[in-house]
Amino acid sequence: MNTDPVVTHPRLQLITLDVNGEQHDVVSEPRRTLVDVLRHDLRLTGTHVGCEHGICGACTVLVDERPVRACLMFAAQAEGARIRTVESLADGDHELSDLQRAFTDHHALQCGFCTPGFLMLAEGFLAERPEASKEEIREVVAANLCRCTGYQTIVEAIDACATARRGACVTPCGGPDSKEH
Repeated sequence: MNTDPVVTHPRLQLITLDVNGEQHDVVSEPRRTLVDVLRHDLRLTGTHVGCEHGICGACTVLVDERPVRACLMFAAQAEGARIRTVESLADGDHELSDLQRAFTDHHALQCGFCTPGFLMLAEGFLAERPEASKEEIREVVAANLCRCTGYQTIVEAIDACATARRGACVTPCGGPDSKEH
């Protein structure tokens, strides 16, 4: 008798997800969202579930280095893509990343519920726009909701991180001659 869940439950499918640099085989219904699979199957609970309608941004992750609302994406749609969650920001020794330290230094979090979404939004944005102005940062962070901080400290933290990253580069960060930071 075949006990393979994909065979015995035809509504299930086997998908392979590349999350934080590790391959994960997941048996799931096609209708499950990426945020549910990340939290419940892979136990990566840093990605939060807020509105489940793509409005709040608490579930923001990077898919192929671009910010995506994980509540609006089916897990099966992410197969073949590189997914990064907030857990990917700290290094192996659990040292905070420069962006996480900037959030701490600038008091850019209070209750912390929205923080992972803001961190991933900022990480993706700064990778694409390392020279961003404060006004551009302000416009981007308006895509996520925070009920505690009033956004100013979040903007200051992201700007401070961007400024530090630019200072660590010989040429503008991301340029062809830039050094790693």
